Amino acid sequence: MASGTDVRGRAPAPAEAAASPARRRWLVPALLVLGWLAGVAWRMWLARHVALPIAHTDEDSYLNTARALAGGPGGFSSENGPLRRVGYPMLISPAFLGERDFTASYRLVQLINAAVNATVLPLAYLLARRLLALRRSSALVAAAVAATLPATAFYAQVAMIDAVLAPLVLAWLLAVHRWIARPGVPAAALAGTLVGAFHLLHSRGLVIVAVHAGLVLLLLVRRRATPAQVLAAVLPVLALALVNAAGIRLLGDRVYLLGNPPGGGTVRAVASGQGLLRLGAAVATQLWYLVVITFGLAGIAWAAALRELRRPGRDAAVRWTLGVALVTSAGVAGGASVILAGITTKPLDAIYGRYVQMLAPFWLLVGVAVLLTVAYRVLLGRAAVALGLLVAGAALIAARLAYVASRGHELRYGGFGAPDLMALTGGWREFRPFTGAAVGALACVLLVAAVRAPRLRVPVLAALVVVNLATMQVITDRLVRPMVAATAPTPRVADLGIRPGERVHASVGVHYILRFNLSHQVTWTDVRWFAEQPPPGAEVVFARWAPGAPDDWDGARYGFVRLGGNPGQHWAAWRRAWTMFPAAG
Repeated sequence: MASGTDVRGRAPAPAEAAASPARRRWLVPALLVLGWLAGVAWRMWLARHVALPIAHTDEDSYLNTARALAGGPGGFSSENGPLRRVGYPMLISPAFLGERDFTASYRLVQLINAAVNATVLPLAYLLARRLLALRRSSALVAAAVAATLPATAFYAQVAMIDAVLAPLVLAWLLAVHRWIARPGVPAAALAGTLVGAFHLLHSRGLVIVAVHAGLVLLLLVRRRATPAQVLAAVLPVLALALVNAAGIRLLGDRVYLLGNPPGGGTVRAVASGQGLLRLGAAVATQLWYLVVITFGLAGIAWAAALRELRRPGRDAAVRWTLGVALVTSAGVAGGASVILAGITTKPLDAIYGRYVQMLAPFWLLVGVAVLLTVAYRVLLGRAAVALGLLVAGAALIAARLAYVASRGHELRYGGFGAPDLMALTGGWREFRPFTGAAVGALACVLLVAAVRAPRLRVPVLAALVVVNLATMQVITDRLVRPMVAATAPTPRVADLGIRPGERVHASVGVHYILRFNLSHQVTWTDVRWFAEQPPPGAEVVFARWAPGAPDDWDGARYGFVRLGGNPGQHWAAWRRAWTMFPAAG
């Protein structure tokens, strides 16, 4: 990570040096495999309460598309045409093969998520060893911290693309480092394939594609890449873009889009002085969030990375990789803020850290490397930068919140905006920027103080794993379980006697979350919506049940008989009368 006068003298490690080559050969791979299995089990344990989607409408879109790709019925997607991607639905589509109820398929989706997400551990270890040159023991513990970060693990329990992006970021940056350190066609092709995977998975992959294109061009201009390597780096991106187009064509109209393409609204949202200020504040909020949730280590890492870029005599592969990561971080934060600013139908978010969370493991690892390898006086300077970012960011956010409140508005603050920040600050109902800054600053100071004693370095990093595990448990108890209780319709569709093969529709009078989760349990058909009168072909409908209220739906007027439901949740299932007694018809 660092060299020359910045490097702290490292004490010899007799245990590591004395270990036999044979033992070293199998010990680390065995630990990584066991760690991966433990990570999968932990993620599935966290997901045990979640039997139906809680992140609407994103989950619904991915699940409907995956079911259609597996040959089943389609449904809606909240995506829009230009930003539509089918990579994640392709990944989870095997969960919908065969005949099984929705909960079983959803558990398989969570298992796929857990298996992919847990690969952060071995990927983080490889990155810590190859890019950052950490010792085995330090690399293993640092990888465990990265793999247990709530920013890494949270989305593995729901059907969200974010579950697979953190490991993909690490794999891509490893590939970039490998390509520059040992140029060759295979390395270039690997980097290009991973960039293509980003493009196939999510629209934020456009930022990765742009960064990749700039990297390829720079390498070519500086004669670090041959024309053959350039082709190898570019062709996989084009190929996977074609795969996305083919997947969309294969789906046809079985999945219908509800999203609005970004257009004039996005331009108007940022094309003014005030709009640019709002955009800058949103970007700064996301970057500040990364510093807090990595215990200040992201700020230390950024200070070190910027310093490395100004030292051309250093390891070129490290410098280039850090430069790519810096540009990507700024690009993702900026691109996400622009897109979110253009969604004028909803209030703006006070914070929406979801898009930058995938970068947290990488910057945490770089920050750990700075902690463990640079001279202490240099580390103090890097830590001062991190503390400055925390304080300045908190002041900016507080000013933004106060300004919006003074104009009679409020910024949206929800569970999926930054669940780990909520848990760390106790801010379940309000954004607490100064509390967040205090948490990040305290953790940063403790880490910097602890590394002065060599025997404390690994134990202190191990303590961060415990903090991560505890934070995820708090998120589960305070956020996930209440969401599950609020969004799970009872009784189940199967308990009402609704049979496979029946044509089912749902009224828009049913709250959309309950309507979507009722519809998921109807695995044999696409449940379409109606306003008041069901379509003629409907055999079963879900409608509003609010006894005594003017909007209570009376199915008897249309020839339906109520099967049951939940008046407390304001929904009921109705079956057309003649289908209950077909012989009498």
